[in-house]
Amino acid sequence: MINNKKIVVVLPAYNAERTLEQTYREIPFDIVDEVVLVDDGSKDRTVDEAKRLGINHVIQHEKNRGYGGNQKTCYNKALEIGADIVIMLHPDYQYTPKLIHAISYIIADEVYPVAFGSRILGKGALKGGMPMYKFIANRFLTFSQNVLIGQKLSEYHTGYRAYTREVLETIPYELCSDDFVFDNQVISQIFYAGFDIAEVTCPTKYFKEASSINLKRSITYGMGVMGTSFRHFFQRMGIINSPMYKMRKTPQLPKGA
Repeated sequence: MINNKKIVVVLPAYNAERTLEQTYREIPFDIVDEVVLVDDGSKDRTVDEAKRLGINHVIQHEKNRGYGGNQKTCYNKALEIGADIVIMLHPDYQYTPKLIHAISYIIADEVYPVAFGSRILGKGALKGGMPMYKFIANRFLTFSQNVLIGQKLSEYHTGYRAYTREVLETIPYELCSDDFVFDNQVISQIFYAGFDIAEVTCPTKYFKEASSINLKRSITYGMGVMGTSFRHFFQRMGIINSPMYKMRKTPQLPKGA
């Protein structure tokens, strides 16, 4: 807890048995109050490992609902148990839990309502083993998204994210995809609602046990990202009126935002 704000870490898990303990052990429990793990129909012993580690809340999807579907359950549960700050951390140890302090204080001190760990700021991506084709795709997609959405993020594709309760209660994330493009649709909603996003340099690791999507799914993801960006652009221009941008409540933005 920081400044009387309850911090909940959510772990969207799929076949994370081998990396879960290492990830969990590095979570800074001097500030983190509770942990939620949602297992998305894993074929290994992720759930058993989570229970062995004593994770506060372990939820199991009987059938795989997809990365976005997993996050929806994560956020719903975090809000249910009273989280003021929700941090999404992948349990495959691709992102270091040691940055939780940095991104938590940015939000708890009300500097920004959203904070991302960016692999692109600095040299974290290639140094950590990101395949060159993914790096090039990341740069192309991010440039296109910044132009269409009208922002200046260093990357839109990180899986290390932190949100205030206010943000998650405002954006209709339940209307987003159950697949990987969920992350980009959420960013689109956040910016459309008028919230700002902070970025912190984040090292990353690519190794055998770390989750990753294949080339075919990467292409599908890229097409979904571009589709989301154009939809945001058309919504911003008043050309369309998508239900995805109908906020659940009026966001309480800082003065001058």
